[in-house]
Amino acid sequence: MSEVEKLYTIEEASKIFRVSTRTITRYIEDGRLKASKLGVWRIKQSDLNAFLDETSNVKQKTKKR
Repeated sequence: MSEVEKLYTIEEASKIFRVSTRTITRYIEDGRLKASKLGVWRIKQSDLNAFLDETSNVKQKTKKR
């Protein structure tokens, strides 16, 4: 049996990111943040993490040759 990933509402995501619910909605509408409409918008934990990785201003460490 596969494990079900945690889903967040727009309100929960806005608290995590410390932004307004309208900002989260804009991210979804602009295609910057993946979400599924299951009655209301739901955002997977992995999509929240991917969004943070993509929007981070911290450069990824690269291997030195």
